[in-house]
Amino acid sequence: MIEEEHVMTLNRSGGRFDLTKIAAAFPETADTMLLDTYLTDKPEASIRVFRIYRDVPPHYHTQCDEVLHVLSGEGTFWIDDPADEAPFAPGHLLVFPRRAVHALPRILRDPVVFLAIDTPRRAPDDVVFINPADGTPSGFIKSL
Repeated sequence: MIEEEHVMTLNRSGGRFDLTKIAAAFPETADTMLLDTYLTDKPEASIRVFRIYRDVPPHYHTQCDEVLHVLSGEGTFWIDDPADEAPFAPGHLLVFPRRAVHALPRILRDPVVFLAIDTPRRAPDDVVFINPADGTPSGFIKSL
């Protein structure tokens, strides 16, 4: 979970978070493709901040829709068709519906950090790689 200094206010119904400080707290390297930290964590929805450390191969999530707001970094992504690869940059919003195959094949400028809203909550093991050799849930993401 997030360190107390990054939470401006927090109560049972929500809070105010310093996303810049949270994003800056991620380490420079990771053993997994992503590291994340939860801001809220309820069965019906969760809000996370995560950093991508390497290109993310084609995969999908079976349990949730994923909405990503780009906080920092630049790269490319696609949904359903690799031929539709497009750039992303700070301020962009990416929406990946449940079961939609998607990838982030190129990191162009580090650090790539997203604010993620998952509805319902995305379980850490809810990732299916199109090519099983590309990864496993345990190698995909780890929480700080």
